[in-house]
Amino acid sequence: MAESPTQKGNENGEHPGDDLAIEDVSTIPKGTIDPVYEAKAIVLNRAIQDIGMGWYQWQLFIVVGFGWASDNLWPIVTSLIFTPILNEFHPTRGPLLSLAQNIGLLAGAMFWGFGCDIFGRRWAFNLTLGLTAVWGMIAASAPNFAAIGVFAAFWSFGVGGNLPVDSAIFLEFLPGSHQYLLTILSIDWAVAQVIANLIAWPLLGYRTCQQTDTDCTRSKNMGWRYFMIAMGGLTLIMFILRFFCFTIFESPKYLMGKGLDEEAVRVVHEVARRNKKTSSLSVEDLKACEPDGYVSRATASDAVKRKLEAVNLNHVRSLFATPKLAYSTGALMLVWAFIGLGYPLYNAFLPYIQSTRGVDFGDGSTYITYRNSLIIAVLGVPGALIGGVLVELPHFGRRGALSLSTILTGVFLYCSTTATNSSSLLGWNCAYNFTSNVMYAVLYAFTPELFPTKDRGTGNALTATSNRIFGIMAPIVAMFANLQTAAPVYTSGALFIAAGLLVGTLPFESRGKASL
Repeated sequence: MAESPTQKGNENGEHPGDDLAIEDVSTIPKGTIDPVYEAKAIVLNRAIQDIGMGWYQWQLFIVVGFGWASDNLWPIVTSLIFTPILNEFHPTRGPLLSLAQNIGLLAGAMFWGFGCDIFGRRWAFNLTLGLTAVWGMIAASAPNFAAIGVFAAFWSFGVGGNLPVDSAIFLEFLPGSHQYLLTILSIDWAVAQVIANLIAWPLLGYRTCQQTDTDCTRSKNMGWRYFMIAMGGLTLIMFILRFFCFTIFESPKYLMGKGLDEEAVRVVHEVARRNKKTSSLSVEDLKACEPDGYVSRATASDAVKRKLEAVNLNHVRSLFATPKLAYSTGALMLVWAFIGLGYPLYNAFLPYIQSTRGVDFGDGSTYITYRNSLIIAVLGVPGALIGGVLVELPHFGRRGALSLSTILTGVFLYCSTTATNSSSLLGWNCAYNFTSNVMYAVLYAFTPELFPTKDRGTGNALTATSNRIFGIMAPIVAMFANLQTAAPVYTSGALFIAAGLLVGTLPFESRGKASL
């Protein structure tokens, strides 16, 4: 039998996993999940760690970043076109546009998130961006408010699958020593917001109707349509680079969880080859983790059975297998739910709030509105970088960084209600965007680390679904609460603070520990 990575450590007189302490300090404590899966995951973790962070992972880091970018780009697109669409189509209930978007995001999170644990990561990884790009560009032709709402739901179906799938596949190829890169990925999230606002400033600031216009026709308001074509084209470029310029392998731990040990080993060796390294991992290393009489389910008929079992909620049950794991999963879902309502309740209508309050302050032109949106977006970039630093601080880690940044996000929202002019409103909004980007950077990294690989897509889907369900409630609240008052802001701030406090009660901390 070939020498396993775990055996190497023993021969050197070290405790297995000393350099990463994978076996002893995995995020999910030993004995919480299926022991055969757990043992094989430890062997694969060591093999990935031995290969190290190489060319394949850095390429993956770039193309996965496209998914992070898309996840923020398109909700920002909806918020930026909200005001010109209201001015052109005069709908009786404008927040229905945000509602349509959130319904699409919910459907996408559920379909792609749960589906990738059944039919694998690769197809979902590639299709999500393609669907988003196509429907985004088609939306530029919308003849009325109902049409743009339908197109928003369609493009959001693709967007909803980006993070559940991309975070799972990236984490599963990442050495434990580099898991902090999941946090750094949020720089793409923040940069996407800057790019959207940078393009929106000239197109929406100069080629759309003013807030005070009483006769807003299509010809006067073409800016938002040009903007949709630009955003769809940008996403199409990301899809082309991902699909044609990069070969994505199926996750070894996903394959192992499906009983395909030989294929999992083949992928590990292929990644090692791409990184100009070699791996000593063999199928025998994985088989050694199986007890006598263990039967691997890898036939075609068993694959069908596994798919039916997946639909039968086996992956969900695994995430609630013990009281501690059940609380962790449930609390995470609640945190995502609170943020899912709080963030879009304010952020989805931020340009509109700035515009209407700017009119009250005497400076509500479209130029100033979109200029301020760009300034706010720029402040999010250092937030994502600082999130990557905070998660590695001893005695603070993911849990501390997420709790503090979420609470501060709520506090700054409350502070924004004290603004007496556009400059002070801009200042509080900049602070809010800075801390909310720290929050999302940590949240997106912390969440997948708390789920075992074989159930990670499902775990990500559960949290994303909670987020999207409550996100659907945001435009409903907005419809019945006056957006020109502080009521939505107070509600949003309270939800952030509650989510931050709940984070402090999570039982697992993943800093310095490898995911299973």
